[in-house]
Amino acid sequence: MNIEELTKKAVEIRRGIIEAVYSGQSGHPGGSLSIADILTVLYFHEMNINEKDPKWEDRDRLVLSKGHCSPALYSCLANRGFFPVEDLKTFRKIDSYLQGHPDMKKIPGVDMTTGSLGQGLSAAVGMAIAGKMDNKDYRVYCVLGDGEIEEGQVWEASMSAKKYKLDNLCVVVDNNNLQIDGTIEEVMSPYPIDEKFRSFGFEIIKIDGHDMQEIIDAFDVAKNIKEKPVCIIAKTIKGKGVSFMENQVGWHGKAPNEEQYKQAMQELLV
Repeated sequence: MNIEELTKKAVEIRRGIIEAVYSGQSGHPGGSLSIADILTVLYFHEMNINEKDPKWEDRDRLVLSKGHCSPALYSCLANRGFFPVEDLKTFRKIDSYLQGHPDMKKIPGVDMTTGSLGQGLSAAVGMAIAGKMDNKDYRVYCVLGDGEIEEGQVWEASMSAKKYKLDNLCVVVDNNNLQIDGTIEEVMSPYPIDEKFRSFGFEIIKIDGHDMQEIIDAFDVAKNIKEKPVCIIAKTIKGKGVSFMENQVGWHGKAPNEEQYKQAMQELLV
């Protein structure tokens, strides 16, 4: 897809996010909307995957470590053809396979069950090591929240990524500056994020996480970095694309009412 097509697709992904959270009357729209552009590029431009064969051994892998933002992942998977888009309306229903956090055993296209924050990078490191051991060419992508990197296990995994020279691993930090209790500075500041990951042996790339060309270019650069992992720090806006949700911490984990749903869907016209 070209830039224009990816931009339109990202709007569709955002509509799917709002549809899911509204239908379930539960979920996390803010952080889902902030990673929509990044996931759109990954699933519709970057990753080597096959919706007809979700468990293909040579596929690229994605670990959504911030698993509560599953509406963004589900919307991408549905729009890519892993399961029907209509199923997004069953999100978080008691009998639905699309529960609040991704489940690799039940959802086609989900590479790792996530939700316990701080643990996803460890799984991604394991996948990347396995790829090296098996002489596979696949790449592993791991999306972390900026609040999530307050978790210590993230840094243990980072040390392992450097030790094993995992140049097939690309970490993306969704730096929207907000978490459930407020700004990340107020809660437990991880800044400077770039210097921290650099000190743990990562190559650092800083981008606007809503600029399609910058996202594409960053992944292209990452593929050419050798003998060390890459961390892309994406500056984003929580709730991006829906005016009343943008940069509002209250929309971390709250569903819109009918009026808000209609306004959001009106703003997200392709």
